Amino acid sequence: MVRHSGLLVDWGGVLTTNVFESFQAFCVDEGLRPETVRDAFMSDPRARDLLGEFESGRLENADFERKFGAVLGVNEPVGLIERLFGRMRGDHVMQDAVVAFKAAGVRTGLLSNSWGADTYDRRRFDQLFDVLVISGEEGVRKPEARIYEIAAERMGIASEELVFVDDLKGNLKPARALGMATVHHTDAAASIAQLEELLGVAVAAG
Repeated sequence: MVRHSGLLVDWGGVLTTNVFESFQAFCVDEGLRPETVRDAFMSDPRARDLLGEFESGRLENADFERKFGAVLGVNEPVGLIERLFGRMRGDHVMQDAVVAFKAAGVRTGLLSNSWGADTYDRRRFDQLFDVLVISGEEGVRKPEARIYEIAAERMGIASEELVFVDDLKGNLKPARALGMATVHHTDAAASIAQLEELLGVAVAAG
């Protein structure tokens, strides 16, 4: 059995509350259908292209807000990013578990698609992570294979010894193709239980 010695974790929706619930709340506040943002990213080529450029660091915040605001039909694009993420909060149970894995000797890394540098609460980053791989800083994003390769290289651990956690199933496929074990995050308790088994470290209280 492969010994897993490294943990890569997504940010939004894994170490925070559900991103799409924050998007829904934004839509209600703006007088839009609750699923407007989700549907735009799923089916509108303009929104998908904008997201790809933005997450890869090729589009500035103000330009993304203006262009994506036009796609959504919002009246005020300034501050759009902050409003989109306004209901998102840290998941402290998941964060505490990652801190505990790190303290137990597991090498940990962030592998995240970014929405600008300011959307991260970095106060615990030193506790949480040995390595940071943030799409806007790398010029490549999930699910492009290269960003997973960068993460493995930076972790200094063979892909087969890494575990990757993400809330989006599509982001797990390239990780598995490189040999990583994967956890589809739906809630803290289930993810922590799977990680304890894969990493051979118990961190859950009780």
